[in-house]
Amino acid sequence: MLAATVFSNVMPGMFAGFTTRHGGVSKRPYATLNMGFHVGDDQNDVQRNRSLVAADIGFPLTKWIGSEQVHQAEIAEVTAADAGRGADCLETALPGLDGIYTQEQGLLLTSLYADCVPLYFAAKSAGLIGLCHAGWKGSVAKIGPKLLGIWKEKHCVSASDVHVLIGPSICASRYEVDEVVASKVKDALGGEAAGVLTPTKPGHSLLDLPMLNKQLLVAAGVNPSHIHTSNVCTYESDAFFSHRKEKGRTGRMMSAIGLQKG
Repeated sequence: MLAATVFSNVMPGMFAGFTTRHGGVSKRPYATLNMGFHVGDDQNDVQRNRSLVAADIGFPLTKWIGSEQVHQAEIAEVTAADAGRGADCLETALPGLDGIYTQEQGLLLTSLYADCVPLYFAAKSAGLIGLCHAGWKGSVAKIGPKLLGIWKEKHCVSASDVHVLIGPSICASRYEVDEVVASKVKDALGGEAAGVLTPTKPGHSLLDLPMLNKQLLVAAGVNPSHIHTSNVCTYESDAFFSHRKEKGRTGRMMSAIGLQKG
């Protein structure tokens, strides 16, 4: 698993990382480290892949927590009572959620990707960490700013005190969208989409999903210097699965964030 070292240094004992497609046991087209139960891969292979990652990072599967991921913007706080949800099968994943967060040590928050944007959050002052899955639908629904609003309301955390990592995802040059999507992006940004949408042909634009999320987070009060961006494209790099490049028949990477027990 690739460790996000710079971001992890934001809080003592915090681990943040993102898997690649290499180092597992899955067969084509999921070769080899597919982490997703829902894509048609052999379930035993996925469980083996997850066990390999668990051993590598030091968080046992019994402490992993995963959500259903329905491309919306619902978020919930998780605790030790949720440990193991979605870790060894899809059926136990937390339903209807694309974002989860916690203050508890020893839990590993997880979510799955193959081009969408993983958003990692950390607020040292409150000991909070969070993880959001942001495809274009979750992004225009402002899942990132929504998490910030929850933290402010429930935990008295200012957005200016939050650090964010925008993880590997599809880059703008590889992500063409139609006018329906582009109009929703413009609405989310208040009508302006400079640096986010680049027109290509009539009715189509290139969408910079990482930049969209960055602009929304800055507008919500996050200090730009607190936003770390991986600048890695899941479409262009052979290290990752890409839903768009592989026309939907592919595996999933996993993003993860957790607080090690002191």
